[in-house]
Amino acid sequence: MRAARRHGGDRGVATIWAAVTAATLCAVFAVVLALGQAVSARHRAGGAADLAALAAADRALSGAATACRSASEVARAQGAEVVRCAVQGEIADVTARARFGPYAPEVRSRAGPPDAAGPEAGRAMLPRPGAER
Repeated sequence: MRAARRHGGDRGVATIWAAVTAATLCAVFAVVLALGQAVSARHRAGGAADLAALAAADRALSGAATACRSASEVARAQGAEVVRCAVQGEIADVTARARFGPYAPEVRSRAGPPDAAGPEAGRAMLPRPGAER
């Protein structure tokens, strides 16, 4: 009885604090796992969309149906599906969806030949050797 008076009636509080701390850490861990799944799904969809758009652009001159079929095959190999595929000239516009856990993000990607301006267009912005800045 004297021990209870000496501690002011706070006996057993450490157990409650430990339980609350453990529950909080579990909740934070669950949120981190969920965010990791979302980021992983986004990256998988992005990679699949990029590769599918490149495949479609590679087959663009064979027709839109052939290009989109090729894009679908590549996306399927990456664990994704093509949601939308459009080909205009040599430019392919593909949207892919990848499911991972409860997440299913869609990512859009475009691919085609480089601009007609060519590599010289970017060099015009670089300073000439010896020129003042």
